[in-house]
Amino acid sequence: MGHKIRIGIDVGGTFTDAIALDNDTYEIIGMKKVHTTHNAKEGVTRGVIDILNQLLEEIRCDAADVVFIAHGTTQATNALLEGDVADIGIIGMGKGVGVAKAKADTNVGEIGLEDGKKIHTQYAFLNTSSGIDEKQLAQELESFKDKGISVVVLSEAFSVDDPTNERRAAEITAEHSMIATATHELTKLYGLRARTKTAVINASILPKMMQTADLTEKAVKDARIRAPLMIMRSDGGVMQVEEVKHRPILTVLSGPAAGVAGALMYEKISDGIFLEVGGTSTDISAIQNGRVLTKYAKIGGHSTYVNSLDIHTIGIGGGSMIRWQQGKIIDVGPRSSHIAGLPYACFAKAEELKGGKLISVTTPKDKTCDFMAVETREGKRYAVTLTCTANYLGLVPEGDYAKADQESVDTVFEIVQQGMGRPAEEIAREIMGIAVKKVGGAVDEFIKEYHLSRNYLVLTGGGGGASAVVPAVAQKLQLKHKIAKNAPVISTIGAALAMVRDSVERTIVNPTQEDIMNIRNEAEQAAIRSGAAPGNIEVTVDIDTAKNIVRAVAVGTTDLSASSALGQKLTEEQLEEQVRQSFEGEGSCKVKALYHSPTLHGYQVETEKKGPIFFLKKKQRTVCVIDQGGIIRLNVEDADSYVMTAGDKEQLRRQVEEHMKFDESGKTAPVIHLAAGGKISDLSGLDNTEQIMSLAELELARLSPQETFLALIKKR
Repeated sequence: MGHKIRIGIDVGGTFTDAIALDNDTYEIIGMKKVHTTHNAKEGVTRGVIDILNQLLEEIRCDAADVVFIAHGTTQATNALLEGDVADIGIIGMGKGVGVAKAKADTNVGEIGLEDGKKIHTQYAFLNTSSGIDEKQLAQELESFKDKGISVVVLSEAFSVDDPTNERRAAEITAEHSMIATATHELTKLYGLRARTKTAVINASILPKMMQTADLTEKAVKDARIRAPLMIMRSDGGVMQVEEVKHRPILTVLSGPAAGVAGALMYEKISDGIFLEVGGTSTDISAIQNGRVLTKYAKIGGHSTYVNSLDIHTIGIGGGSMIRWQQGKIIDVGPRSSHIAGLPYACFAKAEELKGGKLISVTTPKDKTCDFMAVETREGKRYAVTLTCTANYLGLVPEGDYAKADQESVDTVFEIVQQGMGRPAEEIAREIMGIAVKKVGGAVDEFIKEYHLSRNYLVLTGGGGGASAVVPAVAQKLQLKHKIAKNAPVISTIGAALAMVRDSVERTIVNPTQEDIMNIRNEAEQAAIRSGAAPGNIEVTVDIDTAKNIVRAVAVGTTDLSASSALGQKLTEEQLEEQVRQSFEGEGSCKVKALYHSPTLHGYQVETEKKGPIFFLKKKQRTVCVIDQGGIIRLNVEDADSYVMTAGDKEQLRRQVEEHMKFDESGKTAPVIHLAAGGKISDLSGLDNTEQIMSLAELELARLSPQETFLALIKKR
């Protein structure tokens, strides 16, 4: 076949999907779908093995041509939901005056999960004032074994500063043929109780995940694929399967993460909100300056140190059913027609629907019996859904996955009109209004929470039900929208295109330049261990002075060819036009070129929009950076822009100092981004000029002294 291939596999609750993409053009060259194999001896892994073999057979490619393979999995999430977890032995450790507190913080007891399920723990404590008492540790491990425990958590106060004892205890645990999780492997943050709980949740799913990972890895090797198997993480990145065998907790809540990876890489979103609409619910997440927004995940109500996408899930989907009583619409969702076991009315034949009547039905999970359905003359029942409504209101474009036959749609709403005694249009708008209010509320929350600019924000819809929800929400909020290409399989595409991502966080009061360089390098090394190609990693450092947390996030691709896989390279005229189209809304738009390099281009955009009073116009100045393939990689409003040479560090230092903000709380560093040598570096999370300059020098070291770069600097 010759060309390089990327494979993505998405394991969902009902179906397992697989997709093969051309590595250079992202064109789909093969797709497969099988039922998820929950009941097979090997569990869902059986489906992954089957679908991989079927896909390779269909595209007839040489296994050596596969350069990337990744799969999203709900295995860890399901294990926690279903209580399919191991009992855990905890070895708490501490010394000196802190012994009592260390005991209290590491003895976390049972950890409650959903529906009354629990992770059971046994506890022992070692006083490490004179190091580890190896004999006592061996006795405690044997005592755990006698109670049927084979997985152990090792948790010592301040192990994030000195992990020597946790490491040694892990070696001894392995010598006793037991699986070990040391807390310092999962997070470098203080907070012994949260760290211990995170480690216990991680350890509880280790046996199950190791077994699954081994089976899947074997399937990839049996298919003679040389590329290492990657697994989706809950922060939207991927990591090598070897890492999953140590840190499976990082894949918990990764279900929706693949969709966002698809939105970022395939749909080229820089600033936007991504709505993945399934049959039952919509997952909403935000993207700012080409990066997904994350927060610490809560698992079973417990705060953890696991970075996860900030996702709001709303119980509105393409199959959402409508509740009605006495001619009034009461609610839309959260029940879907899938749960009621009824097909969508709009996808039935018009002939079959004619002469039908409007009825109320109940669903197996509800006592209420006021869900709207159509009963045909033959007694067959169909659910009236949000997809039916969106089709009736003309919101679903031709050729869309959710597009229904117009005659069938009209027939459904004639029956609804007769049954409710009100105009069909009025009823349909009421239904859509309720759904839009629920989804739009969550979108608004994101815009406010992260100060997203409405000027160039795009709502992007993914999932099979995207057109049932996204156009109406965009209309209501007066935002631009688009439905992703191949929306129903955007998650599978996302798995195939995902970036390797890893992060390191440390608690450091007043971090020095050396501290920042160390954590940056640590994150870069973590990304390399997770499978990123060393020359292709971007690291962002952020300092939270209120909590004394320094965070470094490293993102890279698995092989260098992927970084150029942006399809065609656009000319400067085409790039300028792309920028203009992204910003043109209701008003005029002026675009001025600021900077050109072989890979990145900077433009200043001035937009003028009508204000609340017709003769007042609102002006907005934005600087944006676009890459050669037409992806807008960065937007900063009201930023000052400077083209500088790499050799003139003093000019950069002067501008950083000039943009410092002084007020009663002291000195605040500016928002600062550098576009240099094909990379965009975000230095906005740093605290002072020295920190900014030390990281800037590192980024500029790759350029010759005469080479130019673009600096965007904005006073806070």
